[in-house]
Amino acid sequence: SWILRKLSEQRERQRRLEAARVDWRDGAGLPFLGETVILVLDPRVAGAVLNTDAEALPGVPRLTLHVGLPQSAQPVQIRDVVQSWLQRQARRIFEERCAHFAPLLGVQVARLRLSSAQTRWGSATADGGIHLNWRLVHFGLPVIDYVVAHELAHLREMNHSAAFWEVVRSAIPDVEHRKAALRDSVLPVFS
Repeated sequence: SWILRKLSEQRERQRRLEAARVDWRDGAGLPFLGETVILVLDPRVAGAVLNTDAEALPGVPRLTLHVGLPQSAQPVQIRDVVQSWLQRQARRIFEERCAHFAPLLGVQVARLRLSSAQTRWGSATADGGIHLNWRLVHFGLPVIDYVVAHELAHLREMNHSAAFWEVVRSAIPDVEHRKAALRDSVLPVFS
């Protein structure tokens, strides 16, 4: 029964990964800050511009990302423009969240870098460096805040001891709930 359960779990994970594959075209959707953003190819704009003014109907995404490319753009071109925009947004959001949590935790960030790590959401160095995976930008702020607070807590406790978790919980009381949201989600596949 264990083998059958594991095979079923593996098939379900594979199905979820396939469903998360982004079809890089006009009208495609992907998660941004926990919401779905719809891509709109719009050669009138420069780069990529987020529109949040939409009056969303129930079940219809309210966010559109206008990408400055023609309708004939190749999927790789669309992906590259959107990924660049997402990384810029990630840096801005992470800087804001670090500025918010660092004083609460009594730490200082010497530098913030974006990461593309395959197996880590973040890391911290003893000299005050913080690395955060830019793909966190797909999650809502509660999850981002958990990862930011987790890494900042390492600037006080460079381990995962009870004292470390106490520091994290001082800023994020519902740690387990946010960890579960991070662990259980499937990110969009950028291929």
